[in-house]
Amino acid sequence: MDLAALTIFRAVVRENGVTRAATKLNRVQSNVTMRIKQLEQQLGAELFVREGRRLVLTPAGRTLLPYAERLLALADEARHALREGRPRGRLALGAMESAAATRLPRVLAGYHQRWPEVELELSTGTTGRLIDRVREFEIDAALIATPPDASVLTADFESVQVFDEELVMVTPRGHRAIRAANDVALSTLIAFERGCAYRSYVERWYAEHGLRPARTLELGSYHAIIACVAAGAGVAVAPRSVLDLLPGGAQDVAIHPLGPLGAVPTLLIWRRGHDSAALDALREALLAHARGSTLNDAEQQRDVPLVAG
Repeated sequence: MDLAALTIFRAVVRENGVTRAATKLNRVQSNVTMRIKQLEQQLGAELFVREGRRLVLTPAGRTLLPYAERLLALADEARHALREGRPRGRLALGAMESAAATRLPRVLAGYHQRWPEVELELSTGTTGRLIDRVREFEIDAALIATPPDASVLTADFESVQVFDEELVMVTPRGHRAIRAANDVALSTLIAFERGCAYRSYVERWYAEHGLRPARTLELGSYHAIIACVAAGAGVAVAPRSVLDLLPGGAQDVAIHPLGPLGAVPTLLIWRRGHDSAALDALREALLAHARGSTLNDAEQQRDVPLVAG
């Protein structure tokens, strides 16, 4: 096995086929097909089978994939170590949708300008899914919400806190004030799929009051979630920073603070021992942005008069 063959194998998996993999790698299709066949001959096992027009991993292919990811990650780490610590190469970053929308755009714009030799790839997912992807070497690092059960971040991971998010309860306009779970008038919780840490926090909040939502409506974006809440379909939890980005703000819904429950730190996590100059630079950019945001918030608070309410 050589690294080039493993890179081609990984590209075919990620791009869901030879054609797109060849385009991604700037190779001809016949070369990609030949290298996959050579790799199968070396390993003595088929890696793909064709189902209709799709290539599907065989059990042997699924076994090889995490090893290929690990070997290629180690090769990248070695190259980084030999290049005097200058950020370059591929950096695969995962993030929650909320962080990708509200926290990352300015950070990544500045990062790209300063380190143009880094090929940064961004994908989104729930906290649970992102933790799994870092563990399996599918991505190099991820921005996640601090999980309610901190034991899922085992000794395999390193982390640093980069942001503080304020979670709020979102209800249709006119809903009564919410101080406890039994103040929630609607029985449907609108949320992301399981694995979303914010969903886990609100479900625990219900459970602490001896309650649970009668139904959970799972949606894949905050825009859809807030639209359903505004239409009266149920209630949701969301970071206040996401609501601030909505067109016209959050005029069609009511926002209810959740007190201590709503304070959820955002962490940058990565595999222990799998650091790189590119990741170091991103970590510093995130921390610098967070420090700047904190200073700006403090300055704004000094300018806002206190009102009773």
